[in-house]
Amino acid sequence: MMRGMDQAVSMAHARECLDLPVIGMTCAACANRIEKVLNRLPGVTATVNFAAEKARVSFQPGNADSAALLSAVRNAGYGARELAADGRAEEKTRQQAAYRKDLILFWISATLSLPFLVQMAFLFSERMHQLVPYWLQFALATPVQFWIGKRFYAGAWHALRGGGANMDVLIALGTSMAYFYSAVVVLFALPLHLYFEASSLIITLVIMGKLLEARAKARTSAAIEELIKLQPKTAQVERDGKLAEIEVAQIGVGDVFVVRPGEAVPVDGVVIAGESSINEAMLTGESLPVAKQPGVKVFAATLNQQGLLKCRATGVGADTALAAIIRLVEEAQGSKSPIQRLAGSISGIFVPAVVGISAVTLIAWWGINADFTDALVNAVAVLVIACPCALGLATPIAIMVGSGAGARAGVLVRNAAALEHAGKIDTLIVDKTGTLTAGKPAVTDVIALGSASQAEVLRTAATLESGSEHPLAKAILDHAAQLNVTTIRMTRFTAVSGKDHSLPITHHRSH
Repeated sequence: MMRGMDQAVSMAHARECLDLPVIGMTCAACANRIEKVLNRLPGVTATVNFAAEKARVSFQPGNADSAALLSAVRNAGYGARELAADGRAEEKTRQQAAYRKDLILFWISATLSLPFLVQMAFLFSERMHQLVPYWLQFALATPVQFWIGKRFYAGAWHALRGGGANMDVLIALGTSMAYFYSAVVVLFALPLHLYFEASSLIITLVIMGKLLEARAKARTSAAIEELIKLQPKTAQVERDGKLAEIEVAQIGVGDVFVVRPGEAVPVDGVVIAGESSINEAMLTGESLPVAKQPGVKVFAATLNQQGLLKCRATGVGADTALAAIIRLVEEAQGSKSPIQRLAGSISGIFVPAVVGISAVTLIAWWGINADFTDALVNAVAVLVIACPCALGLATPIAIMVGSGAGARAGVLVRNAAALEHAGKIDTLIVDKTGTLTAGKPAVTDVIALGSASQAEVLRTAATLESGSEHPLAKAILDHAAQLNVTTIRMTRFTAVSGKDHSLPITHHRSH
């Protein structure tokens, strides 16, 4: 009875995790808005990473489901969808397509804005505003404002409809004020200055900034891409007594698969037949391969060095050691450091504060100088310059770059707080120096005994190992090649795997 109650309680407290790619975020205020909306749902804990454009949600199945989560994000004015099994490739394709589209729009916007840039070179000339005719300025600025810049109006509308304000609100307000003021001057032939160059160049520069952000995000995800590439795409699996090549995603727990020499292990498993040695440096950092016999575990993406192994799958898909490492890297990149939480809270109230300051600037400057044009220009300057993009983007991008660089170097960071505290470390104490290696063995010294010289010892050792595929044999051969030591031709070489944990037993005849 008590056991059944414990199981029921355990099931009640079981939580599910879900990653939701989010579309439409433009600044940290957007991420904060979505995070608040999701966390209002009962039993839901969510963190939104603006740099990765992803929401990681933990929820209790009885209180919420994926449909409710997606609906909440969409009601907040943003797009979201579930990440499918092959969602990584699909998401990467979508991001690349969006980048290409933004690149095309940027060049169109830059081309249309180029005359304004040329005109600004004559800033202090009396003919500055006559260099480009008024009607041409109006014609060039209009498509930039309403075609290239329509994303900012859409983003501002979604944000305001959801009860928040983001960077798009600032850009839409600032550029619209400059554009419509200048349009009125042109349409009514007023003897006033135009500010079409301000609206057009601001939109062009912001889109250029978006392109730079996209490039930074793509580079920081390279570490995860490299980890994913370690796992082979296909595997040799027994089906009805015969070997069949199938996709790794189709392997189930209990399936028997074969790993030939030189191949990577497709999934986690246990050896049921065969002997070999496997390079597990990508998991453990140990440079020496590990001997494998029946009953010993093997792990996905590790490299089989010599013999043929027959294994039974014990961990597939998200249950492999490699998948756990990938999750750890993703969680570290998506986690928030203490300084990022402060930046996020500031950026959440930043936009309304800037809009208020801009309004005060307009009223105060107009009241003091009685010049509406100067007041309007200063108010627009407040809106545009006080863009909170860098405030909300700098920290998550830094975390993604730092954790990604660590993953490529074989260092896994548990979370952003650990990464932030690592900057204060002045002493590093390591309890297992064997893992601090280059990942492959190398010869450091050759010690000759008796009357033999070092060159003779190295030549003999290199000759004996010239037919072996063992990593120690390769280290000896590499060292001999560096010293230009020639080996003796050898025939009838046989390597017997699994008889020693470090060196293969060799039978040879040399000439």
